Amino acid sequence: MEDTTVDTVVTAPPTAVRRPLTAFLALALAVSLTACDRSSSTPPPTVPPTAQTSTPADTGTELLPATSFADGLGPWTLYGTDAAPRTADGATCVDLPGGATNPWDVGLTYNGLGIDASAAYHLALAASAAPAATVRVVVGEATGAYRTATELFAPLTPTAQRTEHDFTAAIALSATDGDVGQVAIQLGNAAPFTFCISEASVTTRDSLPTAASDAPAVRVNQVGYLTHAAKVATVVTDATAPLPWTLDLDGTTVARGTTEPRGTDPSAGVAVHTVDLSKVTTPGTGYTLAVDGATSDPFAIGDDLYRAMRVDALSFFYPQRSGVAIDGDVAGAAYARPAGHTDVDPNAGDGAVACLPAGALTVDGKDLYDGWTCEGTIDVAGGWYDAGDHGKYVVNGGISVGQVMSTYERALHAATGDADALGDGTLRVPGHGDGIPDVLSEARWELEWMLKMQVPAGKDLAGMVHHKVHDDSWTGIPLLPSDDDRTRYVHRPSTAATLNLAAVAAQGSRLFAPFDDAFATRLLDAARTAWAAAAAHPDLFAPNTNLHPSPGGGPYDDTELDDERYWAAVELFLTTGDDAFAAALRSNPYHVGGTAEPFGAAAFDWGHVAAYARTQLATVPNDLPDLAEVRRSVVDAAEATLARQTTQPFGTAYVPDGGRYDWGSNGLLLNNLAVLAAAYDLGGEDRFRQGVLTGLDHLLGRNAMGLSYVTGYGTRYAQNQHSRWYAAQADATLPHPPAGTVSGGPNSDVPDPVSSSLAGCAPQLCYVDDIGAWGVNELTINWNSALAYVVSFAADQAGAGPA
Repeated sequence: MEDTTVDTVVTAPPTAVRRPLTAFLALALAVSLTACDRSSSTPPPTVPPTAQTSTPADTGTELLPATSFADGLGPWTLYGTDAAPRTADGATCVDLPGGATNPWDVGLTYNGLGIDASAAYHLALAASAAPAATVRVVVGEATGAYRTATELFAPLTPTAQRTEHDFTAAIALSATDGDVGQVAIQLGNAAPFTFCISEASVTTRDSLPTAASDAPAVRVNQVGYLTHAAKVATVVTDATAPLPWTLDLDGTTVARGTTEPRGTDPSAGVAVHTVDLSKVTTPGTGYTLAVDGATSDPFAIGDDLYRAMRVDALSFFYPQRSGVAIDGDVAGAAYARPAGHTDVDPNAGDGAVACLPAGALTVDGKDLYDGWTCEGTIDVAGGWYDAGDHGKYVVNGGISVGQVMSTYERALHAATGDADALGDGTLRVPGHGDGIPDVLSEARWELEWMLKMQVPAGKDLAGMVHHKVHDDSWTGIPLLPSDDDRTRYVHRPSTAATLNLAAVAAQGSRLFAPFDDAFATRLLDAARTAWAAAAAHPDLFAPNTNLHPSPGGGPYDDTELDDERYWAAVELFLTTGDDAFAAALRSNPYHVGGTAEPFGAAAFDWGHVAAYARTQLATVPNDLPDLAEVRRSVVDAAEATLARQTTQPFGTAYVPDGGRYDWGSNGLLLNNLAVLAAAYDLGGEDRFRQGVLTGLDHLLGRNAMGLSYVTGYGTRYAQNQHSRWYAAQADATLPHPPAGTVSGGPNSDVPDPVSSSLAGCAPQLCYVDDIGAWGVNELTINWNSALAYVVSFAADQAGAGPA
């Protein structure tokens, strides 16, 4: 990137580059708590963003008839316990004996709250708990479907504190009849504790405060910048003229210059300047950039910035494993847990799961599966939990395990690739010393499960692949996999799932061949069988099970499958070289010269895999006759992504048509960066490498939130991702997600009761780091596989090329 603003650079002494610190809480058992979930499956602050201790909101109309508990419960009702409330020191206290199975088994409720949908409100709670405990406060329906208008988790300590939450109501509630509104403080807990409450309040607001973080106005990559990479920061300011800036290290100014005004960024809703520090190449930690009285978070310059993140991003998958106890000596003590979904009570187990009964998911009299079921049971133990829930889905598992394997495959073939960095003994996974690269060992756990999902010979729909397995209804937060007592079902096979297996089994076959020939053969046989079965059943689509009131898992429905056919044909061709697969991929509408375009503002995701298939075809060695055209198409797509990125003052490479951010925007950003990485690997043109690194800057703090979206990395980072077992925000005995976990990120639809308070937000600000914000803050295996691929590329760029 051309430097236009650095006036002076002073050489500074090198210092060691430090790894970001992580600290997580110990793991313990927890009880379940009802919550909504997402439609596609789903130093740290001491108080979560939606449960902040702060000054009261501007005065509005109080909606509760009494807010003080100094003289008792008043209009509130305590249920689920025989413990007698007592008043003292301006509060009402109750000694709760513990032993509750669910948090809602014991609670304090007020019925008769009337609120309007989409109106703004302020919820406040002044309370304490001894010993410390987290309670969930819900505003929603008192009866019927118990729909939720908003919710918050309030972490209480023995010292009374005021917890506040601004929200826009997701639904309307009545004070008198029909959808009667309720405020519920859920107090059920396994352990005894004393709960004291002095105040509860719900007031109207004219509007909500503008969504903004407490980050400094100077936004940087909080991890740092590679020595020979572009180094650009963004400054939030209304100034229209250039501003002076200084770059300091250890109290000494090492560079100075002036900012470049960039006007208002529509995606962030703020006016900004940029600062280019690219000429500064002295390694060090603790750099700070000061502009107009604001100072950035500290950051590093050096080459060893992404190696630890690569390990963390790939090690994320081990504690996502189903059907096996997670070893604290491997994953870290905080992440040790019993095996989930085995035949140990209360689990029913995944070793013998029945198919969904016919008619189990019926909407308006129509069976979503058209009467399908199957006889007997199926062993579907193993695999990765998909996201923050306990479901396992083949189509999302496919893109995830494919990218994990592609991380290794890129290291084999790219000029800057480092296969040794992914070898045996490099990751936090079991089985070191077997000679198999750790990244493949982890991939095998998912591949083995996907093979179990394939219908065996002699059965109806033989060779096809079951779409998913999950609970019969949604579970809540927190809930360890080993504590899930719901009935689980295997769902009907789908053509999409079958093609996913064909693709990743073929890819796995060529990668495992040097290490385990028998497994490689088994994979290729399964891939060929799946390919043939998908041809025989080309339109067996997964239905939108979210139409059912409580489906228990995401639908992952997809009715346009030419992209999956392209991917499967590509991987089978890359592994076998067979002319039949070459012909199939070349005749596919997504191939070069075809009628369908694989690339766009968002390159690929689980349901749109043609661009991923094209990058695989371009970068894995093969002798396709039109390979030059394939490679040129990837470079052209990268050029288009780079052109969009250069218009963005915050450096993002995700610039959607129409400007609205989609669900999982961080995953879409990362997959765009994967295309840029492929273009760099194909031709070595440095601008593509710089585009990848600049996009990571955005992910790691150079954004409108001023937040790193990767847990454990940066000064302030996402750590309350929606998850049932990484649930520290809901239960302090449970851990935050492990270091290297990426949040889904801003979503303009703000579809959950927590993020809906941000309705109307500028796209980059449609985010809150809250465990209940499943629409903007979930973790998933496919977003982390994208992170793993991109940070592995970045780790391989140490010492590469001048900026």
